[in-house]
Amino acid sequence: MAKVLIQSHLQAIADALGDTDTGLTGSEIAHLLRTCKIEDTAPTLTKRHRLYNAFAQCQNAKQDRVPILAFIRHAMKPARFIRQPERYEPMRANLNKALSFAGLAVEATGELVAVEQAQTLTQAQRRAHDLREDLELRNVHPDVVRFCREELLSENYFHAVLEATKSVADKLRMRTGLTDDGATLVDRALSGDKPLLAINAFATDNDKSEQRGFSNIVKGMFGMFRNPTAHAPKISWAVNKEDAEEVFTLLSMVHKRIDTAHMPPRV
Repeated sequence: MAKVLIQSHLQAIADALGDTDTGLTGSEIAHLLRTCKIEDTAPTLTKRHRLYNAFAQCQNAKQDRVPILAFIRHAMKPARFIRQPERYEPMRANLNKALSFAGLAVEATGELVAVEQAQTLTQAQRRAHDLREDLELRNVHPDVVRFCREELLSENYFHAVLEATKSVADKLRMRTGLTDDGATLVDRALSGDKPLLAINAFATDNDKSEQRGFSNIVKGMFGMFRNPTAHAPKISWAVNKEDAEEVFTLLSMVHKRIDTAHMPPRV
Protein backbone atom coordinates (compact mmCIF):
# COMPACT_ATOMS: atom_id res chain seq x y z
CA MET A 1 0.00 0.00 0.00
CA ALA A 2 1.37 3.41 -0.99
CA LYS A 3 2.30 5.87 1.75
CA VAL A 4 0.39 9.11 2.18
CA LEU A 5 0.96 12.25 4.24
CA ILE A 6 -1.69 13.01 6.83
CA GLN A 7 -3.52 16.33 6.65
CA SER A 8 -1.43 18.04 9.36
CA HIS A 9 1.81 17.02 7.65
CA LEU A 10 0.59 18.31 4.29
CA GLN A 11 -0.44 21.58 5.89
CA ALA A 12 2.91 22.05 7.66
CA ILE A 13 4.87 21.32 4.48
CA ALA A 14 2.72 23.70 2.43
CA ASP A 15 3.09 26.38 5.11
CA ALA A 16 6.88 26.04 5.07
CA LEU A 17 7.20 26.03 1.28
CA GLY A 18 4.81 28.95 0.98
CA ASP A 19 6.21 30.96 3.88
CA THR A 20 6.10 34.70 3.21
CA ASP A 21 9.70 35.35 4.30
CA THR A 22 11.62 32.18 3.43
CA GLY A 23 9.41 30.24 1.03
CA LEU A 24 8.93 29.93 -2.71
CA THR A 25 7.68 32.76 -4.87
CA GLY A 26 4.37 32.54 -6.70
CA SER A 27 6.06 32.03 -10.07
CA GLU A 28 8.31 29.32 -8.60
CA ILE A 29 5.27 27.50 -7.26
CA ALA A 30 3.56 27.63 -10.65
CA HIS A 31 6.66 26.31 -12.42
CA LEU A 32 7.25 23.49 -9.90
CA LEU A 33 3.62 22.35 -9.96
CA ARG A 34 3.79 22.11 -13.76
CA THR A 35 7.11 20.27 -13.60
CA CYS A 36 5.70 17.69 -11.17
CA LYS A 37 2.38 17.42 -13.05
CA ILE A 38 0.38 18.55 -10.01
CA GLU A 39 -2.76 20.52 -10.87
CA ASP A 40 -2.69 24.13 -9.66
CA THR A 41 -6.24 23.98 -8.28
CA ALA A 42 -6.37 27.42 -6.63
CA PRO A 43 -3.77 29.77 -8.18
CA THR A 44 -5.40 32.91 -6.75
CA LEU A 45 -5.11 31.86 -3.10
CA THR A 46 -2.20 32.74 -0.81
CA LYS A 47 0.90 30.67 -1.47
CA ARG A 48 0.53 28.29 1.46
CA HIS A 49 -3.17 27.64 0.77
CA ARG A 50 -2.47 27.29 -2.93
CA LEU A 51 0.14 24.63 -2.23
CA TYR A 52 -1.96 22.80 0.32
CA ASN A 53 -4.96 22.58 -2.02
CA ALA A 54 -2.75 21.35 -4.88
CA PHE A 55 -1.01 18.77 -2.69
CA ALA A 56 -4.22 17.52 -1.08
CA GLN A 57 -6.07 17.16 -4.39
CA CYS A 58 -3.11 15.32 -5.97
CA GLN A 59 -2.64 12.93 -3.06
CA ASN A 60 -6.35 12.22 -2.75
CA ALA A 61 -6.52 11.38 -6.44
CA LYS A 62 -3.41 9.19 -6.53
CA GLN A 63 -3.47 7.92 -2.93
CA ASP A 64 0.29 8.35 -2.90
CA ARG A 65 2.69 10.96 -1.50
CA VAL A 66 5.29 10.46 -4.25
CA PRO A 67 4.27 13.55 -6.32
CA ILE A 68 4.54 15.79 -3.22
CA LEU A 69 7.98 14.38 -2.41
CA ALA A 70 9.00 14.96 -6.03
CA PHE A 71 7.89 18.58 -5.69
CA ILE A 72 10.07 18.97 -2.58
CA ARG A 73 13.07 17.44 -4.32
CA HIS A 74 12.71 19.79 -7.28
CA ALA A 75 12.09 22.79 -5.04
CA MET A 76 15.18 22.12 -2.92
CA LYS A 77 17.76 21.46 -5.62
CA PRO A 78 20.72 23.65 -4.57
CA ALA A 79 21.40 24.62 -8.20
CA ARG A 80 18.11 26.52 -8.23
CA PHE A 81 19.54 28.96 -5.67
CA ILE A 82 22.79 29.88 -7.44
CA ARG A 83 21.70 33.49 -7.89
CA GLN A 84 20.22 33.77 -4.39
CA PRO A 85 22.21 31.37 -2.19
CA GLU A 86 21.17 33.20 0.97
CA ARG A 87 17.61 31.86 0.51
CA TYR A 88 18.51 28.19 0.66
CA GLU A 89 19.41 27.43 4.28
CA PRO A 90 16.59 29.45 5.91
CA MET A 91 14.11 27.77 3.60
CA ARG A 92 15.58 24.31 4.24
CA ALA A 93 15.61 24.79 8.01
CA ASN A 94 11.97 25.89 8.01
CA LEU A 95 10.92 23.02 5.74
CA ASN A 96 12.82 20.47 7.82
CA LYS A 97 10.83 21.42 10.91
CA ALA A 98 7.67 20.53 9.01
CA LEU A 99 9.11 17.40 7.42
CA SER A 100 10.41 16.09 10.75
CA PHE A 101 6.86 15.19 11.80
CA ALA A 102 6.66 12.94 8.73
CA GLY A 103 10.07 11.39 9.47
CA LEU A 104 11.81 13.17 6.58
CA ALA A 105 14.49 15.81 6.09
CA VAL A 106 16.22 17.65 3.24
CA GLU A 107 20.02 17.45 3.48
CA ALA A 108 22.36 20.24 2.39
CA THR A 109 22.80 18.43 -0.94
CA GLY A 110 19.05 18.67 -1.55
CA GLU A 111 18.58 14.94 -0.99
CA LEU A 112 15.38 13.95 0.78
CA VAL A 113 16.15 11.35 3.46
CA ALA A 114 14.35 9.44 6.19
CA VAL A 115 15.00 10.53 9.82
CA GLU A 116 13.56 9.71 13.21
CA GLN A 117 10.04 11.11 13.34
CA ALA A 118 9.55 14.10 15.65
CA GLN A 119 6.68 13.87 18.11
CA THR A 120 6.74 17.38 19.61
CA LEU A 121 7.41 20.94 18.49
CA THR A 122 10.46 21.01 20.73
CA GLN A 123 11.93 17.99 18.96
CA ALA A 124 11.25 19.50 15.55
CA GLN A 125 12.94 22.78 16.49
CA ARG A 126 15.92 21.05 18.07
CA ARG A 127 16.58 19.14 14.83
CA ALA A 128 17.78 22.33 13.16
CA HIS A 129 19.35 24.19 16.07
CA ASP A 130 20.31 21.87 18.92
CA LEU A 131 23.94 21.06 18.17
CA ARG A 132 24.81 24.53 16.87
CA GLU A 133 23.40 26.17 19.99
CA ASP A 134 25.27 23.75 22.24
CA LEU A 135 28.52 24.54 20.44
CA GLU A 136 27.93 28.25 20.97
CA LEU A 137 27.39 27.64 24.68
CA ARG A 138 30.63 25.65 24.80
CA ASN A 139 32.43 28.57 23.09
CA VAL A 140 33.73 26.25 20.40
CA HIS A 141 36.34 27.87 18.16
CA PRO A 142 34.69 29.45 15.08
CA ASP A 143 37.14 27.75 12.70
CA VAL A 144 35.78 24.36 13.82
CA VAL A 145 32.20 25.35 13.00
CA ARG A 146 33.22 27.07 9.77
CA PHE A 147 34.50 23.79 8.32
CA CYS A 148 31.28 21.87 8.93
CA ARG A 149 28.51 24.47 8.73
CA GLU A 150 26.45 22.59 6.13
CA GLU A 151 26.77 19.29 8.00
CA LEU A 152 25.61 20.93 11.25
CA LEU A 153 22.59 22.44 9.54
CA SER A 154 21.51 18.98 8.42
CA GLU A 155 22.61 17.33 11.71
CA ASN A 156 24.94 15.04 9.78
CA TYR A 157 27.23 14.34 12.75
CA PHE A 158 29.31 11.71 10.94
CA HIS A 159 30.49 14.09 8.23
CA ALA A 160 30.53 17.08 10.57
CA VAL A 161 33.26 15.36 12.62
CA LEU A 162 35.21 14.52 9.47
CA GLU A 163 35.06 18.07 8.11
CA ALA A 164 35.79 19.67 11.50
CA THR A 165 38.89 17.52 11.97
CA LYS A 166 40.18 18.73 8.61
CA SER A 167 40.14 22.25 10.03
CA VAL A 168 43.13 21.49 12.27
CA ALA A 169 45.22 20.18 9.38
CA ASP A 170 44.26 23.23 7.34
CA LYS A 171 45.40 25.59 10.09
CA LEU A 172 48.71 23.74 10.59
CA ARG A 173 49.43 24.04 6.88
CA MET A 174 48.45 27.70 6.90
CA ARG A 175 50.71 28.51 9.87
CA THR A 176 53.74 26.55 8.64
CA GLY A 177 53.56 26.54 4.85
CA LEU A 178 53.75 22.74 4.82
CA THR A 179 51.74 20.70 2.34
CA ASP A 180 51.64 17.39 4.23
CA ASP A 181 48.64 15.78 5.89
CA GLY A 182 47.83 13.52 8.83
CA ALA A 183 50.58 12.20 11.09
CA THR A 184 53.33 13.42 8.76
CA LEU A 185 52.03 16.97 8.99
CA VAL A 186 51.85 16.79 12.80
CA ASP A 187 55.36 15.38 13.09
CA ARG A 188 56.87 18.08 10.90
CA ALA A 189 54.89 20.94 12.44
CA LEU A 190 54.81 20.06 16.14
CA SER A 191 57.34 17.32 16.91
CA GLY A 192 61.10 16.95 17.19
CA ASP A 193 63.86 18.98 18.82
CA LYS A 194 62.99 22.02 16.68
CA PRO A 195 59.27 22.07 15.94
CA LEU A 196 58.03 24.60 13.41
CA LEU A 197 55.29 25.62 15.87
CA ALA A 198 55.71 25.68 19.64
CA ILE A 199 52.77 26.09 22.02
CA ASN A 200 55.02 27.42 24.80
CA ALA A 201 58.50 28.85 25.31
CA PHE A 202 59.99 25.43 24.45
CA ALA A 203 62.88 26.12 26.81
CA THR A 204 62.55 23.77 29.79
CA ASP A 205 62.01 20.03 30.02
CA ASN A 206 58.43 20.71 31.14
CA ASP A 207 57.86 22.87 28.05
CA LYS A 208 59.17 20.14 25.77
CA SER A 209 57.09 17.49 27.55
CA GLU A 210 53.95 19.60 27.09
CA GLN A 211 54.81 20.09 23.42
CA ARG A 212 55.20 16.32 22.91
CA GLY A 213 51.90 15.71 24.67
CA PHE A 214 50.11 18.23 22.48
CA SER A 215 51.62 16.71 19.36
CA ASN A 216 50.45 13.26 20.45
CA ILE A 217 46.93 14.59 21.10
CA VAL A 218 46.69 16.05 17.60
CA LYS A 219 48.13 12.95 16.00
CA GLY A 220 45.83 10.70 17.99
CA MET A 221 42.87 12.87 17.09
CA PHE A 222 43.59 12.42 13.38
CA GLY A 223 43.96 8.67 13.85
CA MET A 224 40.79 8.26 15.92
CA PHE A 225 38.37 10.67 14.29
CA ARG A 226 39.58 11.47 10.81
CA ASN A 227 40.75 8.10 9.53
CA PRO A 228 37.69 6.05 10.57
CA THR A 229 35.26 8.61 9.17
CA ALA A 230 37.25 8.91 5.98
CA HIS A 231 37.42 5.18 5.28
CA ALA A 232 34.60 3.44 7.14
CA PRO A 233 31.03 3.27 5.87
CA LYS A 234 28.75 5.64 7.76
CA ILE A 235 26.55 2.78 8.96
CA SER A 236 29.48 1.10 10.76
CA TRP A 237 30.91 4.23 12.45
CA ALA A 238 28.00 5.84 14.25
CA VAL A 239 28.47 9.40 15.57
CA ASN A 240 25.71 10.78 17.74
CA LYS A 241 25.20 14.32 19.02
CA GLU A 242 27.06 13.74 22.30
CA ASP A 243 30.06 12.23 20.47
CA ALA A 244 30.18 15.19 18.11
CA GLU A 245 30.08 17.70 20.96
CA GLU A 246 33.04 16.06 22.69
CA VAL A 247 35.07 15.96 19.47
CA PHE A 248 34.33 19.62 18.71
CA THR A 249 35.37 20.64 22.23
CA LEU A 250 38.72 18.86 21.79
CA LEU A 251 39.18 20.38 18.34
CA SER A 252 38.43 23.80 19.78
CA MET A 253 41.17 23.44 22.38
CA VAL A 254 43.64 22.39 19.69
CA HIS A 255 42.74 25.38 17.53
CA LYS A 256 43.21 27.81 20.40
CA ARG A 257 46.67 26.43 21.18
CA ILE A 258 47.71 26.60 17.52
CA ASP A 259 46.42 30.18 17.30
CA THR A 260 48.74 31.26 20.12
CA ALA A 261 51.69 29.10 19.06
CA HIS A 262 54.90 30.74 17.84
CA MET A 263 57.65 29.70 15.46
CA PRO A 264 60.92 29.23 17.39
CA PRO A 265 63.99 30.70 15.69
CA ARG A 266 65.84 28.24 13.46
CA VAL A 267 69.54 28.29 14.42
